[in-house]
Amino acid sequence: MTSLSDLTVFRCLHDAGVALQASSQIGDGLAIAVWDRNEIAFTRYDNPNHHTLSLYLEHGEGFRKRLNDGWKCSNGAGDLCLMPARATSDWEVSGPIRMFHLYIAPHAFDRATCEMFDMDPARVSLREDAYFRHGPLEDVVRSAILPLQWSRPADRVAVGQAATGLMAYLLAHMTDRRPDLPRRGGLSMAAFRRVEALVDAHMDHPLSLDDLAGAAGLSSFHFARAFRQSRGETPHGFVTRRRIERAQTLLRRGWPPSRIAILCGFSSHSHLTARFRTHTGLTPTEYARHHGRTPIGFEDKGVVLDPPKDIALWKPQTL
Repeated sequence: MTSLSDLTVFRCLHDAGVALQASSQIGDGLAIAVWDRNEIAFTRYDNPNHHTLSLYLEHGEGFRKRLNDGWKCSNGAGDLCLMPARATSDWEVSGPIRMFHLYIAPHAFDRATCEMFDMDPARVSLREDAYFRHGPLEDVVRSAILPLQWSRPADRVAVGQAATGLMAYLLAHMTDRRPDLPRRGGLSMAAFRRVEALVDAHMDHPLSLDDLAGAAGLSSFHFARAFRQSRGETPHGFVTRRRIERAQTLLRRGWPPSRIAILCGFSSHSHLTARFRTHTGLTPTEYARHHGRTPIGFEDKGVVLDPPKDIALWKPQTL
């Protein structure tokens, strides 16, 4: 989720000229908005690219949603609607309404599915529902989100926590779950070698869990579980460890830490230093001196490294 305008429901209302009273992105994959509307119209949310939780704050008695066998009518303020991603829905609008929306990107929902409940996102689906009542959910919106100043850093943290709580509740109580597949065993050696080759060849690039899982031929969920089972560490821990080991090799050869940081996939010299100290108890410079080498700026000192031995250590290769 890169911007509010990328969200299907938000864009649909905005393009229809509905009055936006407030909006904010409050975290990775979470956004909120309050809308005022007063018209007679028909609205279709076509194949939305996100989940939406809607609360009617004021009015809305003249609204209704199309069902397969007819229409379902709103009861007005206090009604909640749940619209899953990819579920097209049709709405008949009549009269005034003020409504709150929580937008949830599928990747945020899937991440919560894995991290909070240790479930495979592919086997969990959010239910579609319209015009139901739920006091605790309404209270969170009215007391923990609406009164706050969404632009203030401190309030944004509180709003983000409240929105995450709403998402967790939906995940725990408003999803359908297909029976989980039998747990697979650990990662095969062949799959691990493919992951290892990917990490070593592309160490200077960002590597996501999906990248690693793709190399292993597994879903991200099953890959993370199988990797921990087989290797005794998380995929992220493995990648970090391999980056540190590469940095140690280059330090022993006299490479400068600032250059090593780039080649080993760290965002900066300070990022390398922090991770290196956590893993080894030494800074990169201390480590190099301990091994009898003083890191140098080879661009400044005119040092020429042997390409067949040194360049092969870091240069990305085509898989």
